[in-house]
Parts: sequence; structure tokens; C-alpha cells
Amino acid sequence: MKKFTMLSMLLLSIAGYAQDDTDTDTQKSNIQEYTPSKLLKKGQWDIKFFNSLYTQTKSTDEGSTSFDIPRQNFFTNTNEIYTGISDNSRINIGLIFQVRANTFGGQDAFSVFGFENNSTDARSGLTTIAPSIRFQPIASVPNFSLTSSVYFPVFKDTPNAPYLDKRSVFWETKFFYDKTFGGGDWQIFTEMDLGFNFGEKSQDANPVDSNIGERFANNSLFMPFSAFLSYFPSDKSTLFINGQQAFLVDLGNDFSQRYTQLGFGGKYQITDVLNLEASYGKIVTGHNFQGLGHTFSLGLRALF
Repeated sequence: MKKFTMLSMLLLSIAGYAQDDTDTDTQKSNIQEYTPSKLLKKGQWDIKFFNSLYTQTKSTDEGSTSFDIPRQNFFTNTNEIYTGISDNSRINIGLIFQVRANTFGGQDAFSVFGFENNSTDARSGLTTIAPSIRFQPIASVPNFSLTSSVYFPVFKDTPNAPYLDKRSVFWETKFFYDKTFGGGDWQIFTEMDLGFNFGEKSQDANPVDSNIGERFANNSLFMPFSAFLSYFPSDKSTLFINGQQAFLVDLGNDFSQRYTQLGFGGKYQITDVLNLEASYGKIVTGHNFQGLGHTFSLGLRALF
């Protein structure tokens, strides 16, 4: 937990340092202006510290019929750092890294914050690092952009241990588009992802030295489609509802899944630099051993 506390303090320090340099003539707050579709200007920085806790007590069978399971909990801390590098504000580069903690066997949802590691019901650690690039392909459409990232697993491959993360090299490209309407009070934001999981097929892995369960998604295509409808009660706050339909498509690993998720949340501009986001999501339908759980998320973003 110390690393999370230190990063939070860093973001707060950045906010205090950079606030004096913020353009006071800007009419829109960062939560209105800098959606994922909007790229940074040259020399700007965007740092996100995003935490999500997913917990489930139900799953589907090989079809879509649900059944009860002992509680399982999955915590993900995602950290993103981007900066603008082009004079025309059309290229950003960045780095993403993720820390995860999971617990199994009926433990309460907060058990993940113990960040334990054992061979029976808990795993935790730094799992992936990803170089990333954002670009705006069409100059005349500034609210359409792409983000492409390659996630490399950096955690130890431990056979017969509880699941921690996918044992895949994951190449993900996200397509973003947003449209503001209603006099600036409303915004629709859409996202389509194409994510390829590369790696050894689970049935080809040696269980003596490999974690079979962490190879379930290798040689597959992950395609979530998301839409967010936002309302701005003020220039410093927004409320949103969202929906997502996701597909894991078999490309050779003989495994596929799908799910539908609905949610809601909000953002608040704490200072000219720092904003806070909180959201909730529920997987309402699924197929082929898909969990039907709840996601609680809290994020902190510094943009300067």
C-alpha cells in the first residue's frame, strides 16, 4: 500500500505545483475537454491512478445459466503516464503498468488489500508493463483518436498457484469518439477495442512449470464495445451512465466468452489540475463460465 500512498501524494503535489501554470482563459474544465478522444498538447502531461475492485459470487455454466460460487475478488491498480510530443497535438506517448491482488475461496471483498501471496487462495504483485502511443489519424476530426498499447507480463509463472493475471502478450488498440450536444450540457462517448492475446495455448503448457489457468485467453481476440452518456451539472462535475458488450473470440485456444455490463458514475474537478472519478458496474449477462459480479472503481487524474 505504500507505493499507492506515495503516488497519491505525488499527484497532489503536482496539482499544487502546476495550478499556477494553468491557462485561466480555458472555458472548459479538464473533465469536459480532455476525454480519451482528446490528445495532449506538446509538453502536457496526463497521469492517472485508477483502482478497481471486482467481486463475484455467481458465474455462468458452459451456457448462460448462473450458479453460486464462493466469493472471488480481483483488485487492479492501473497507472498511466502520457505526454504530448508533436507540435500539432496529434501524437502522445506513454507508459502503463498494473498491480493486481486476487483472493479466492469465500473471503470478503476487502481481503485483496492484504496483498498476500500463497499457493491456496491469494496472489498479488506487479503484473504488466505496456508502452503506449496515442494518435489522431484525421486532422479534421479532433474528437476521434486511437490508443495502441502492448502489455508484457512481468510476474513469475508459478504452477498450481491461484490465478493472478493473463499469461499473454496483449496488443490492444482502442478507438475513441465523442460528441458534445445540448448546449454543452451533454456528451456521448464511444469506445471500441481490439485486443489480441498472444502466447502458448493452455493445453500445450507443461503443468510442472507453467500456470495453466493463466493461459486461458492465449490466442484469442478481445472485443469490448462501450458507450457513455454524460451530463454536466456544472463545469466542474459530470454524471454518466454506461454500457458495454464484450466478446472473447477463439483464435486457436478453443475457448470463448461474452458478457454485458451496465454501470454509472461521476467525475469532479477538484482543482484546475486534479480530478476524481468514481463508478460502479454490474455484469448482467454472460456466457461460458463468465463471472456475474460487481465492479467498484475510484480514480485520480492529474493533467497539466
